[in-house]
Amino acid sequence: MDLSQPLAYRMSPKTLDDYVGQEHILGKEKILYRTIKADRLSSIILWGPPGCGKTSLARVISNTTKYKFTKLNAVTSGVSDIKRAIEDAQNAFLNPTGKCILFIDEIHRFNKLQQDALLPYVENGTVILIGATTENPYFEVNKALISRSMVFKLNPLTTNDIVKILKKSLTSEQGLSSYNIRIENSTLEKIADTANGDVRTALNGLEVAVLTTQMDKDGYITITDDIAKECVQERKAIFDKNGDSHYDNISAFIKSMRGSDPDAALFYLARALNAGEDPVFMARRITIAAAEDVGMANPNALVVATSAMQAVNMIGMPEARIILAEAAVYVATSKKSNAAYLGINRAMEDVSNKDTGTIPMHIRNAPAEGMEKEGYGVGYKYPHDYPGHWVEQQYLPDKMMGTKYYIKDDTVE
Repeated sequence: MDLSQPLAYRMSPKTLDDYVGQEHILGKEKILYRTIKADRLSSIILWGPPGCGKTSLARVISNTTKYKFTKLNAVTSGVSDIKRAIEDAQNAFLNPTGKCILFIDEIHRFNKLQQDALLPYVENGTVILIGATTENPYFEVNKALISRSMVFKLNPLTTNDIVKILKKSLTSEQGLSSYNIRIENSTLEKIADTANGDVRTALNGLEVAVLTTQMDKDGYITITDDIAKECVQERKAIFDKNGDSHYDNISAFIKSMRGSDPDAALFYLARALNAGEDPVFMARRITIAAAEDVGMANPNALVVATSAMQAVNMIGMPEARIILAEAAVYVATSKKSNAAYLGINRAMEDVSNKDTGTIPMHIRNAPAEGMEKEGYGVGYKYPHDYPGHWVEQQYLPDKMMGTKYYIKDDTVE
């Protein structure tokens, strides 16, 4: 093992027994574990956040399979690289099995043409595909490839999983055993917790701490909480603001406001801002919730949300967080009514799909002289001329008479 390589690479598992975590798919009775052990793997897509073990699992497969194993990175590879891998697989002299396992890291970065180039060879069995992606493959990967593959969702590693790997790195010859290191279990736990499911971040932080800390007079490299905190930095955000978990977090934020839970709303707002989300985007979500979910139960919510959006646009972060918090809490704690939202949906549905008739003549506009002779505007009753500023009068077309779109609910006073 080349000890100049990063610790995270050196500590990658070599066998399934070395692999830590993902018990939901790699438990000994699970299908993925059994197919890897039996070397009967079919095409799979590994989907999960950075540092959860996708590439490590591919390395384990490469060490256990009898088939030719080829790795490509979608960032640097193209159709020509795919064709070259397939030609090598089909070369009877170089590869008697006629098959290969093709691991494509960050497969979501392949465009449609590149993904399509794989299809016939995945279908005829020449290629056993292993695709790794941090993005939702149901959105980012060709549906034809998805239909020919099994999708496995990998979760962020738990704090206990990461602590186990860190401890192993301290005693392993491939790890840091050549250093005389003193570190408390509680410090390892803090490193693991700060990494937030990303073992690569934890191992990189530990390695930096060891390599940059001088040996004390007793001959130990002592890693304290303060040193660990400096090397691992702040708690790693668990989602990319442009990735799939971005949509999960926004969904949770909106549903928390809709469900009248201000604490959850503030939590998901904080997560978004911590991950670098655009505060104006968050303000737009609050404004939509004010109209859709609060609606006529408290029309002032829309005023508050709109004012907040304007203020956020003018002020920016970090102070914008205060404005966003006020607006989110206001929406979350307001009474709720979606009557206006449902009403416009019903009306849009009718307008799109029905013969709704024509506008009654008496409420049509008559801007030009002589149009009254054709009946435009004739017979219109001006409501303000009547007691209570209301008068019985037809407004809907004849074909739509009696249709109810706005159905007032109990929350609207």
